[in-house]
Amino acid sequence: MTTFDAMWSDLRPVGRHPATGGYRRYAWTRTDAALREWFRGEARQRGLDVVPDRAGNTWAWTADPDAAADAGRPGLAMGSHLDSVPDGGAFDGPLGVVSAFAALDLVRARGRSPRRPLGIVCFGDEEGARFGVACAGSRLLTGALDPDRARGLTDDQGTTLAEAMTAAGTDPRPLGRDDEALRRVGTFLELHVEQGRALADVPGDRGAVGVAEGIWPHGRWRLDLRGRADHAGTTRLADRQDPTLPLAAAIQAARTAAQRHGALATVGRLRARPNAVNAIPAEITAWLDARGPAAADVHAVVACVAEAAGSTPVEESWTPATPFDPTLRDRLAAVLAGPDGRPAPVLSTGAGHDAGILSAAGVPTAMLFVRNPTGVSHSPAEHADPADCRAGVAALARAVEHLAC
Repeated sequence: MTTFDAMWSDLRPVGRHPATGGYRRYAWTRTDAALREWFRGEARQRGLDVVPDRAGNTWAWTADPDAAADAGRPGLAMGSHLDSVPDGGAFDGPLGVVSAFAALDLVRARGRSPRRPLGIVCFGDEEGARFGVACAGSRLLTGALDPDRARGLTDDQGTTLAEAMTAAGTDPRPLGRDDEALRRVGTFLELHVEQGRALADVPGDRGAVGVAEGIWPHGRWRLDLRGRADHAGTTRLADRQDPTLPLAAAIQAARTAAQRHGALATVGRLRARPNAVNAIPAEITAWLDARGPAAADVHAVVACVAEAAGSTPVEESWTPATPFDPTLRDRLAAVLAGPDGRPAPVLSTGAGHDAGILSAAGVPTAMLFVRNPTGVSHSPAEHADPADCRAGVAALARAVEHLAC
């Protein structure tokens, strides 16, 4: 069994729901604590120094940076996240963390000596499944998320992020931008399962691993629709104040506008009160996720939704278009060229990542994608073949050797 296989086997049962087969790995829960402990254990097995930052992320760095030929230079960090969306797949996030450890093992097995420190990171709450803000850990780290706002975020049970952190044994008061942690990162490299089919359409081994060009602009908006609670069996249709009607109009408008503007729009989360089959809701809260090739396309979709709903959506997060460092991208595409000399495929993505947050903050950043044969993600059907996972580890190790050795 390879080190990758052993780590993957250890992680597989953590947070997996027996009925759905999907994962429920939410921030600042017992499951999250188990994942963080797994990360710390793997780091210590490799002699890495484990260092938490002020934003709730966990870093593991080569233990003796003074041994590097150019000690004091910012290092090369790699990694991803371990949390999930509700009933998410096994690969989104964990593939990048496990591959980072496995790539480090491979570099060491080849006897290569890094000339700069190497780090592996596990970002906290990347999916935002519990508190609603995606990439919360990297946004806090870089100052893109206000710490007071973060501490006040609530989950569906009304628990604040600050309360959840406290219950998990972590003091929420230091939350915020961490310049010391950022100074250690000269380059960041994230490997991730592809969340689409671009690589699946590339024939042969050349499609196993690709290089990211950039991330589409994307955001999340909250719609608060008010009505009046009433009896479903006695209230005449003409007398109803039913917020599901503007909600239905908003959902249809999102779909139509997205098609018109070449964008993507999803209403994937709803909360109704009183949430009873035989009662007209008093209020409905819905969340819109919108993404597109250009910011103007995304904002046009949101405007159409607002008009249809008769309510102004509240922006909860916004990430502008994020190109990755073009020089770094092209270098990696060349380094990962196949036997025929053709560079690795380069592709854009509509999915947000911690790598995008670091890139927007000025950290030279690149991403590698591992082929997903179904293109399905955020679902138990998410998949990457074992051979492609091994190719991803090998590609990441080659990138480390090229950038740090």
